[in-house]
Amino acid sequence: MPGFGLSLGVTLVYLSLIVLLPLSALAVRAAGLGLSDFLALASDRRVVSALTLSFGASLVSAVINAVFGLLLAWVLVRYRFPGKRLVDAAIDLPFALPTAVAGIALTALYAPNGWVGSLFAPGGLLAPLFGEGGLRIAYSPLGVIVALTFVSLPFVVRTVQPVLEEMDAELEQAAATLGANRFQTVFRVVLPTVTPALLTGFALALARSIGEYGSVIFIAGNIPYVSEIAPLLIVIRLEEFNYAGATAVAALMLVISFAILLAINLIQTWSRRRYGLGA
Repeated sequence: MPGFGLSLGVTLVYLSLIVLLPLSALAVRAAGLGLSDFLALASDRRVVSALTLSFGASLVSAVINAVFGLLLAWVLVRYRFPGKRLVDAAIDLPFALPTAVAGIALTALYAPNGWVGSLFAPGGLLAPLFGEGGLRIAYSPLGVIVALTFVSLPFVVRTVQPVLEEMDAELEQAAATLGANRFQTVFRVVLPTVTPALLTGFALALARSIGEYGSVIFIAGNIPYVSEIAPLLIVIRLEEFNYAGATAVAALMLVISFAILLAINLIQTWSRRRYGLGA
C-alpha cells in the first residue's frame, strides 16, 4: 500500500507519546516500589474499599446503560414522535456538560433536601417503601452509581444507534412471515446484529465510569470505606505527598481496567465470528 510505512510510523510514534509512554512511566514507578511494598500498599483496607466501589459501581452503571441505552437507541431509530430532536440532542448533554456542573446538579437533585432525594428521605412520600430510614441516594454508593450512569449513557446510545439505522427492517418482517413471534425476532434477529456494537458501547461506558472523578466527588460525599472512589483516593495520596500509595492505586486501576477491557474485546470478537459479522 502506498504510504503504508510512513502512516504506520507516524501512528506508532503518536500512540507511543500519547498513550504508551505515560503508562510505561507508571509501570516503571510501580515496579520500583518492590513486590512486598506494593502488595502492602495495594492490600490496604481503604484502597480495597475504594477500588471495589469504583469498579463495582462502574460495572453496575454500564449494565444499566447497556439495557436502557439500547432501548433509547431503538426508540430514536424506529419511532417518530413530537420532541424527538430535543430528546436526541439531550442525550449528548453529558458529553458537553462539565463534570463539576453535572456533579453539583445531581447533588442538588438527589440530596436529602433535594427534589428527588427528599421523596426517599425519612418523612418523604416514598420513604415507607424502604423502611423507617428511607433511602439515601446522595452521599452513598447509590449516588455514585447515579452519577456514573448519567455521564456514560451517551456512549452506549451513540454506538448502537448507527447499527440500528443500518439494519434493514425487512429482516424483522421476514422473520415474522416465517412464523417468529416478537420475542424470537428480538433475540434471534435484532440482538445478534447489535451485540458487537452493544459490547463496544458497554466497554466505552465502563471505561468512562472507571475514570470518572468530577461528577462523583460532589454526590458521593467521599466517606472513607463507604463512598470514596479510587480516583479520589489517588488525589488524596498525592496531596499527602504519599507518591508510593498513589502509584500503587493507579497501577492497580490500570491492570484491572486493562484486564476487563481485554475480556470485553475478546467477547466482542467471538460474537462477531459467532454471528458472521466479521472479525
